[in-house]
Amino acid sequence: MGRRRVPVATLALVALATVAVFAPGTAGADDAEAAAQANNPLADFRAFNVHNYYIGSLSELGDATANTAWMRYAQPMFGSLFRLSLPISRVPTGAGTTVSGLGDLNAFLAYLVDTGNPALSFGVGPQLTLPTASETETGTEKWQGGAAVVIFDARSPTVQYGGLITWQASFAGEDTRADTNLLAVQPFYFFQAGAGLYFRGAPIWVFDLENDRYHVPLGLGVGKVIPAGNIIYNCFVETQYTILDDGAGQPETQLFLGVNMQFKT
Repeated sequence: MGRRRVPVATLALVALATVAVFAPGTAGADDAEAAAQANNPLADFRAFNVHNYYIGSLSELGDATANTAWMRYAQPMFGSLFRLSLPISRVPTGAGTTVSGLGDLNAFLAYLVDTGNPALSFGVGPQLTLPTASETETGTEKWQGGAAVVIFDARSPTVQYGGLITWQASFAGEDTRADTNLLAVQPFYFFQAGAGLYFRGAPIWVFDLENDRYHVPLGLGVGKVIPAGNIIYNCFVETQYTILDDGAGQPETQLFLGVNMQFKT
């Protein structure tokens, strides 16, 4: 059995996130507030995130591995938050080889509901996925529409939690490709250890309603928030292990890591 090759980009992000996590930090009041809001997907900041999922094993596919990097940009506007997400994936073909390329572009507009407490965020709105994949295997060739709901509770300086629920289904596109109907539930939970260091989990439970397949992982990791002038850096590493799944090609083990940047105005 040969060794599994980990992409260089994944190794570089692991090294960067590990160095950042164990870097010295401060524990001022402003930094504590920044740490509490650094993982808020509805924070009132422009943001750019680079995330990577290295999938070390997939159900019923032997030694096959996969990798998906996400680039995300968020922009507050008119009492809402607009977010764009573009994946770059390496996926197995089932013939002992892999294919790499761009995935489908997702756009999400969340209307921010006034909860009466700035530490409690709630957003709801439509989402649209465009068939922008560069390879047949890395996309659906379908236009997909749906909705998303997200909540984030940062009222405690020590523990923050929330969730993101999205649903989308295909409504147009290539007739020869299968229709889609996808529900995703992402709980997230964060425990602040002080000086910007925190423990975390943000797995995504995916339910393929079109094909009756699913996978439900749990996640545990560590991160570090580093305020630097007008930018708040948030670096993390998280391991995820699937406890329930059904269907071939479902992720069984994943390494989730990334760097988030929030830009104060």
